Amino acid sequence: MNTSLPPLNAVRAFVAAARHQSFTLAANELHITHSAISHQVKALEAYMGVRLFDRRIRQVSLTLEGLRFFTQADAALKQIANAAQSVMSQTPERVVRVNVRPSFAVRWLIPRLPEFIAQYPGIEPHVLTTTLPPESAGEFDISIRRGLKGWSDAMQVSPFIEDDVCLVMSPASQARYCVTDPGALAGLTLLRSKSRKGDWEAWLEHAGIDGVRPVGQMQFDHVHFVLQAVEDGLGFAAVPFSLISHDVALGRLCCLLPDMRLPVTRYYYGVGPNAKPEAQYFIAWLERELARQAMAGRVTG
Repeated sequence: MNTSLPPLNAVRAFVAAARHQSFTLAANELHITHSAISHQVKALEAYMGVRLFDRRIRQVSLTLEGLRFFTQADAALKQIANAAQSVMSQTPERVVRVNVRPSFAVRWLIPRLPEFIAQYPGIEPHVLTTTLPPESAGEFDISIRRGLKGWSDAMQVSPFIEDDVCLVMSPASQARYCVTDPGALAGLTLLRSKSRKGDWEAWLEHAGIDGVRPVGQMQFDHVHFVLQAVEDGLGFAAVPFSLISHDVALGRLCCLLPDMRLPVTRYYYGVGPNAKPEAQYFIAWLERELARQAMAGRVTG
């Protein structure tokens, strides 16, 4: 009798697919592709020598053997999770201090943090926001900034998000004004921030457009205030796509003239010289998050 364990990643993929009765929903839950779920399930079926799912067009259902295995495997995974949580609750606090600019925190990092917490429930992220360069930002484990200026020589710096500026508007405003060419922008209000006040003019120059003057302008201190105003239908803005990717994916914002974008300085992340071991888990999550978004489409800019 074979007493070795089946591949646990495959078991995890199977349990998710069985719970949802869908490979697509299982892929969304585990942040991997549909094909990865399918391959994992096939590998598990090959290991066990039984068919676990009946596959139909856009639908899967458990076989009798699959149902029997799901009942026990699901309970076993929950037992493992409870055992790990019991041990972690008795260990010292584990914290990772992440230093970012305010707009990046609000528009990119915070919407994605639930995924990190779900994957690493024993590690508590502390988000520290400042507009200072990393070398002047105080104590932290990881910092994320644009460009290579302002980093201490003692830090390990790696490339992160490639980015570009695009025009953004709320779906309701786009439905109302139907912006399909740059000339339509002349009848709209431009929303801009002090922190990135040159993006609109740089976008115009890069696109080779002259003579388009918005009917009005409004200015805010930071990009995240600008984007809130965009969501509320006050006008349009030229902003880095990295800061709207989450909202575009959820349908809260839309990118105007998507083929006309202005490349801008990419992001980098740096590891502090006194970074705690937990920083490596956060970095691994950052890299996986970036790869997952790239796989889903051009949502990282």
